Amino acid sequence: MPSIHTLEKELVLPTDLETAWKFISTPKNLDAITPDDMSFSIMTEVPDEMYDGLLIEYRVGIPIIGSQKWLTEIKHIKDRHSFVDEQRIGPYSLWFHYHEITEVPEGVRFVDKVTYTLPFGPLGAMAHAVYVKSELARIFNYRQEAMNRIFSGQEKETNSAS
Repeated sequence: MPSIHTLEKELVLPTDLETAWKFISTPKNLDAITPDDMSFSIMTEVPDEMYDGLLIEYRVGIPIIGSQKWLTEIKHIKDRHSFVDEQRIGPYSLWFHYHEITEVPEGVRFVDKVTYTLPFGPLGAMAHAVYVKSELARIFNYRQEAMNRIFSGQEKETNSAS
């Protein structure tokens, strides 16, 4: 039985719920918050806004393995609150990524909770300990930095327009 792993990240940004939702519900924005060294690209045409059942195919560069196909399904959408992206094809045996936003006094809290398992039994467990766990932390830390930059830029534009 493979080990089930969880990664949780939380970020509060000075924005409003509508702006936050528009950003996270636009599939193309995933490219803006993914590290460049992952050679990430969206292979399918994507709409401006996600919908339940949307399938998105990506190519992701994984060290040693190389370019990997990743197919995800968007589901369980609650408007201006939450959604899930679940891997259908890709490097994980299970990938269930829950996204949530809520208003807080400082702006909007973004929550990411990823539940995942790796293939290959003991080899997958070793890969997790040696590489995957720290790599996922690096990727999600990058996302937080990128979102801070993006929303800081939006905040300045909004302030200068008033």
